[in-house]
Amino acid sequence: MSENNSDIAIARAAKKKPIKEIAARLGMSEEDIVPYGHDKAKVSAPFLKSLESRPDGKLILVTAVNPTPAGEGKTTTTVGLGDGLNRIGKNALICIREASLGPCFGVKGGAAGGGHAQVVPMEEMNLHFTGDFHAITTAHNLLSAMIDNHIYWGNELEIDSRRVTWRRVLDMNDRALRQITASLGGVANGFPRETGFDITVASEVMAILCLSNDLKDLEKRLGDIIVAYRRDKTPITARDLKADGAMAVLLKDAIQPNLVQTLENNPAFVHGGPFANIAHGCNSVVATKAALKLADYVVTEAGFGADLGAEKFFDIKCRKAGLKPAAAVVVATVRAMKMNGGVAKADLGAENVEAVKAGCANLGRHVENVKGFGVPVVVAINHFSADTEAEIQAVKDYVAGLGTEAIVCRHWADGSAGITGLAEKVVELADGGTAAFKPIYPDEMGLFEKIETVVRKIYRGSEVTADQSVRDQLAAWEEAGYGHLPVCMAKTQYSFSTDPTLRGAPTDFSVHVREVRLSAGAGFVVAICGQIMTMPGLPSQPAAESIYLNDKGEIEGLF
Repeated sequence: MSENNSDIAIARAAKKKPIKEIAARLGMSEEDIVPYGHDKAKVSAPFLKSLESRPDGKLILVTAVNPTPAGEGKTTTTVGLGDGLNRIGKNALICIREASLGPCFGVKGGAAGGGHAQVVPMEEMNLHFTGDFHAITTAHNLLSAMIDNHIYWGNELEIDSRRVTWRRVLDMNDRALRQITASLGGVANGFPRETGFDITVASEVMAILCLSNDLKDLEKRLGDIIVAYRRDKTPITARDLKADGAMAVLLKDAIQPNLVQTLENNPAFVHGGPFANIAHGCNSVVATKAALKLADYVVTEAGFGADLGAEKFFDIKCRKAGLKPAAAVVVATVRAMKMNGGVAKADLGAENVEAVKAGCANLGRHVENVKGFGVPVVVAINHFSADTEAEIQAVKDYVAGLGTEAIVCRHWADGSAGITGLAEKVVELADGGTAAFKPIYPDEMGLFEKIETVVRKIYRGSEVTADQSVRDQLAAWEEAGYGHLPVCMAKTQYSFSTDPTLRGAPTDFSVHVREVRLSAGAGFVVAICGQIMTMPGLPSQPAAESIYLNDKGEIEGLF
């Protein structure tokens, strides 16, 4: 990639339209939006309310194979497909998540697409944007402060300080804060206790914002958050601490979807950002539902591979919000198939058809899994210039053997012109009426059985192991009336298993659940598996080392 066609250079050269013109395309007046500068705006609550009686468009999910260092391009394909649908004359809207600062300065880089399939303003989106994540961080930490303050001033609620489950959050990768001791320094600072930090995108407040239908629902869910237990193990909620009202005040703007545009001046909602490996990995219900009222086709994505993002999109978001996806796209690359077939990253440039064929097992399992939810599927082969015809044909032939079609997409290089074939196929699937969406487990199934169902049906593991304390905790939550909740699996994104080095399509492995957390406000139970961390760390050479301002005051190194 040369300096002139880097993502940031392409984004900087974009001919953006004023955001009020983008809003006007969706039928919004200037009074219906709250501008943040000239190129981004929030959609007002009254306008969102006015959409309720409109019919819904068709929902398209973009998911992918397990990520590899070779790159897959799921967000790029999501943006490209939205542009492609508009190019072929359809009224389409894109819904993606906001970027977290942690991975932006760590490994992943930007989260606004790439090449000629990007959402802009790219730099602002990858940094502070409209301040949503700061509001979520502040609301979360307000509750943290009010817990310790309540204990300090006499502890009327009889909180057992050994059983405070609510931690603190920060939108940065900082492993030093995973486990800390708070309130040191004497009587004036409170009662010392062990606690820690998670990354903001793992916060239950983030999940609540993304799963709430409106401000009233948001405040109710915030109040339901369980923050601690008494000595008799009865729960203490945010409502008990009288924190829910102030938290909702901090989030009143953050719950409004952000409107931006693609490089081709098509509208996009960018809102919310839970990680898919440690949270539920989907953009907000508010943005998705609004988009379905405003467009005939809504293209959204779910994070990482389909074993994480798509499973949670179907089993958590769609279940809770009453959404029925009409079609799904599984993104793959020839390079990723080679890596899943055993090729090292340094050797990806050489043609290796046999490795492609071997690696296709990973793609095949994801396709089967998505079909298992009753959603018709097409495979998008995100094209790289080094891909050979023989390698591409190997993927096409493999996918054809699954009864599905694989379509080469060149949106990174050519924008919407390079993805019209996929757009036409998606319309065919979405309009075909064959979708019969259904989550893979019923609400009434036990919590541990739900975890086992995901492990066996989606991951293809042979067993789930957990200490007795974990099983007892799940049983106690069922007894308390939380057994109907779905489960949110926190595990590595790099493998179907909990071993990140186990690529391809492994079977007969064991998944160990080391901890469970109840997110009563969000409405799910988190099962933490393997070595997954809810506060990531920075790599040995973080991306932050290469990010700087040039002599013109422009940002360099932000992908």
